[in-house]
Amino acid sequence: MAETKNTKSGFSAEERAAMKERAKELKQNATKEAALAEQLKKISEFEPEDRKLAEKVQKIVTEAAPELDSKLWYGMPAYYRDGKNVFFFQPAQKFGSRYSTLGFNDPANLDEGNMWPAAYAITTIGATEEKQIIALVKKALS
Repeated sequence: MAETKNTKSGFSAEERAAMKERAKELKQNATKEAALAEQLKKISEFEPEDRKLAEKVQKIVTEAAPELDSKLWYGMPAYYRDGKNVFFFQPAQKFGSRYSTLGFNDPANLDEGNMWPAAYAITTIGATEEKQIIALVKKALS
């Protein structure tokens, strides 16, 4: 795991870089096609393990929920409905984690009682994990 050092601002270098990426994303008024191209370009820059997982998530999502818009969110692949970020893929390399995650934001309809998972660790995606991701995506959009 990469060591993260805080700066005078209280944010790590990785966090500051993510904020700069987000500011750049917000300035771009991209078409749906351009946003997808930017997302795919970013995925191609990931380290091999993260890239493999992100490409698989991208494939699963575009097949299971073609109505979603693919964009970047803080430099991470994200999937939007009606202009709102429903979920995103966070590569392990982003903040020096030991695993990647599939994270869900408020627009995702995953609520179950008073407590539910909002992120899932991913180390590999086989047939079982693919079915789980499809089910999560469909539930998030229900």
